[in-house]
Amino acid sequence: MSLTPTSLYAASSQTLLSPFYAQLQSISAKGALGQIVRKESVATHIPNAVAWRIAYISSDLLDRKTVSTAILVAPKEKVPKEGRPIIAWAHGTTGTAQNCGPSQVIDPAKTLNQYFMINGDSWTDYGLPAVERFIQEGYVVVATDYQGLGAGGAHQYAIATTQARDVINSIRAAGALGVSGINKKAAIYGWSQGGGATLSASGQADYITQKGTAFDGIEIVGFVAMAPQDIAALAPSGALDDAAAEKLLHSLVDGFSDNIFNFSHLSMNLWANAHTFPNLKLTDLYTQDGATLIDEIMRRKCVHVLSDTLKFAYQDNYKSLLSPHPTNALAWAQAIVQGAGTNHKSIAPVMIYWGTKDTVVPPIMGKFYQDRMCALGANITRVQLSGEQTHFTTPQASEALYTAWIKERLTGKPLENGCGHQQKE
Repeated sequence: MSLTPTSLYAASSQTLLSPFYAQLQSISAKGALGQIVRKESVATHIPNAVAWRIAYISSDLLDRKTVSTAILVAPKEKVPKEGRPIIAWAHGTTGTAQNCGPSQVIDPAKTLNQYFMINGDSWTDYGLPAVERFIQEGYVVVATDYQGLGAGGAHQYAIATTQARDVINSIRAAGALGVSGINKKAAIYGWSQGGGATLSASGQADYITQKGTAFDGIEIVGFVAMAPQDIAALAPSGALDDAAAEKLLHSLVDGFSDNIFNFSHLSMNLWANAHTFPNLKLTDLYTQDGATLIDEIMRRKCVHVLSDTLKFAYQDNYKSLLSPHPTNALAWAQAIVQGAGTNHKSIAPVMIYWGTKDTVVPPIMGKFYQDRMCALGANITRVQLSGEQTHFTTPQASEALYTAWIKERLTGKPLENGCGHQQKE
């Protein structure tokens, strides 16, 4: 059975938001990068910690100012003379609607809580992995929602350059609040979509070092990417021409249309690109009815509900939403590569953790990224986790490893070059 967009949805695509987020929908994105424009205290059960919801100024890959939201957690004690390092979390896929930001759940300031896991207690993934351990170490932890997930605007899903900037500016926001004192050291860790953001952030030297922000001079000493997506890995080497662009687009569409879950992720990214780049339209790749339906769903639903809706409406016929004759391939391919933002040498060591049973993000993406960066002289390590780790078990399976690795980067411990050989846990 196939249902039309009109029969599935009413005209309005507004989502219900709590007052903190509702008041952000019309706020102007003016101010310095990292400047906090709104905050409120949040209760937390993390021992010896205090937490806030914050909204702060960021910008996207086209340098358009945006507002992003986040959860910020810090030790209760007075800031020590030497200050505190800032650890920034980049979360995995939650969706594209305004109510999909992880900070919007009832008890957001807690350790990572995954929808798919037995102990998951929400309809979405939320929380900050290893947050209790980081607080015990005396660190500040900040977790952005990314733009479009609570503060207005269309979420640029899997456009990693934009998400990377949201993460970088969340560090500036934490510093601007004063909870880190004079300490300018930071580290970024992320998973899945956030893993892609982490890889992109590692190469944004000019963005990180620019002046006139709310907290200049941050020093990011390491990047941890768990099961990272890197769509640019699918791109052919060399300049894109029409033939190469069509090949990339077909590879992306075919590779992520094998099941409804992957098709949902693909559609979120295509929708995001169409709302980010002026020269792209959903009707380049979808039928007219398909484009209308995809636009409605993306504005209303978070990722798991989104997949359920497509399954309910189209069963195994979801590919019929795609146009049999896609157009504008070169512009789409150029946007996809630009959005990935993983072609610049990383400014600090990068650690990638991956599992052999990851069927959501092909681990080969991380290998291609490592090869590109190592050729530029960067220090990139990939660690294969022991056992049969899936995409969803990667964060927990790697926690003891990455917390120790981050501590070593913050204390300046020497690190061997991870290029040229594969490591196992």
